[in-house]
Amino acid sequence: MSGAHILFEASPSPPGAPGARGPCATRRHNVAMNKTLLITGGSRGIGAATALRAAAQGWDVAVNYTRDAAAAQQVAAAVRALGRQAWVLQADVGDEAQVLAMFEALDRTAPVLCGLVNNAGVVDRAARVDAMDGARLQRMFAVNVLGTFWCAREAVKRMSTRHGGTGGAIVNLSSAAARLGAPGQYVDYAAAKGAVDVFTLGLAKEVATEGVRVNAVRPGIIETDIHASGGQPDRAAQMAPLVPMQRAGSADEVARAIVWLLSDEASYTTGSVLDVTGGR
Repeated sequence: MSGAHILFEASPSPPGAPGARGPCATRRHNVAMNKTLLITGGSRGIGAATALRAAAQGWDVAVNYTRDAAAAQQVAAAVRALGRQAWVLQADVGDEAQVLAMFEALDRTAPVLCGLVNNAGVVDRAARVDAMDGARLQRMFAVNVLGTFWCAREAVKRMSTRHGGTGGAIVNLSSAAARLGAPGQYVDYAAAKGAVDVFTLGLAKEVATEGVRVNAVRPGIIETDIHASGGQPDRAAQMAPLVPMQRAGSADEVARAIVWLLSDEASYTTGSVLDVTGGR
């Protein structure tokens, strides 16, 4: 599918809804504007948990999805139930044209972008490197690496003081696989997430004087649907004994770290990669 489509128009915040504060809060035409967070892959798992955590902290949320419109609608409805505005944006972040269309659509409805969570990602079936074809590798890096670059680039254009913005924060989703290599499973995924780690460090230094903080969260074994998409629905339970805490983590536990990095509580934190791995 091409372009980005808004399925929900934002509803006004109800009287008494908490207002946004922080470096990205601004006023336009004497009207206070709330801060907007874009979450890619926000319709499920860590993305959905982050949307709810962020809304509870006063963020308006744009939920990006690729295929599951119904799930994205449910997340947006839950955000609105917390008194915040919500938008639903369809775009495959592995396609640059769709990323551009998504940001243009967001500009028309929620112009004060203050945060980006690069959560969209894909994994594939367990395989050795010598069994991976070009199509698999191209998709793996298009979504996990290029999509992260493209979304961060567009966010910087809107948030950086160099471009007339008022600052903001970016959180990229990495993986413990970047440290472990994932041999015999998905070295391609691990390599892609390793690229995200390096990108986080470089971009953070590049925009450090422009009001934009860039960090990453590196989840370990987390109970989400991504394991099923890789053909191993029970992987989290099977891997739990390898974790020092002897259990898999939850999407909400990762979301807590993400929302902290987005917040003013992390105002002096940039270029960091935070492990949420239960000690693994």
